Amino acid sequence: MSIRIEKKIVGYQVKEKDKPAPEAAKRAEDKVAKKAEIIRMHEKLERPEGMECLEGATYKIRTPLDDHALYVTINDIILNQGTEHEQRRPFEIFINSKNMDHFQWIVALTRVMSAVFRKGGDVTFLAEELQAVFDPKGGYFKPGGRFVPSIVADIGAVVEHHLRRIGMIEPDELSEQQQLILEQKRAEAEAREQQQNPEKKTLIDPQSGQAGPAGPAEASYPASATLCFKCNTKAMVLLDGCQTCLSCGYSKCG
Repeated sequence: MSIRIEKKIVGYQVKEKDKPAPEAAKRAEDKVAKKAEIIRMHEKLERPEGMECLEGATYKIRTPLDDHALYVTINDIILNQGTEHEQRRPFEIFINSKNMDHFQWIVALTRVMSAVFRKGGDVTFLAEELQAVFDPKGGYFKPGGRFVPSIVADIGAVVEHHLRRIGMIEPDELSEQQQLILEQKRAEAEAREQQQNPEKKTLIDPQSGQAGPAGPAEASYPASATLCFKCNTKAMVLLDGCQTCLSCGYSKCG
C-alpha cells in the first residue's frame, strides 16, 4: 500500500525494534545487579560485622587408644542469608582434648583445615583424605563394628558427617526396600549360624568387633562376618554363594 507524503522531507530515522518499557528494563538491571552481588566463600572473607559468634556443632570422639575423648567443633558461616542463594559453609574447626600428647599435630591440623575452609570451593576432599590416613600401630573398631584406621581418620569421618548435615555432601542412604532386604539377609545369616553353633552367641561385641554377648539390634552382626572394604564395617557375610555386606549392601556379585 503506497502512502502519499504531502510535506517536504527534511530528515529521516531508522526504526529500531521495540524496546522494553522503562520499568521492565529497570527490573532487569536490578536483577542482574543482585545476581552480581552473590557472596561466595573466599580466603579474605571475614566474620560479618556484629556477628561475634557463628553457628556450629561439637562432636565427641572416644577411642580405645586413650582415656580422654576428643571434642571436634566445626563452625559455619551463612552466605547470602535470606536470599535464594543462601548457603551454609564450614568456616573454622577446633579440636580439644585433655591429652596433651596430640597437641602439636592437632593445632597444625585445625589451622590448615580452617584455612582450606575459608579458601572456598569444594572442600569435601578433606574428609576423604583424612579417612585414608592409617596408623602404623593399627586402628580400632567403633561401636557397630566399623573399623577406623587411625584417630585422624576418625576426625575425617566427623568432618564428612558435618558436611552431609549442611548439604555439601549428598546423603548416601539406602532405600526402604534395600533396608528390608538387608534385614532379611541378616536374619537368615544369624539363623544359619545359630543352627551351626546353638550354644554360642553369634553377635559381635560392638566395642571390640569380636564375638561376644548380644548388643543393640542395630549394631549386631554375625560373629563370622568379615570387614567390608567399602564401609569399613565388620558385616560381610556369605549369602547365596556371594559375599554381601549387611551394613551398606555392597556385594561382590554386584
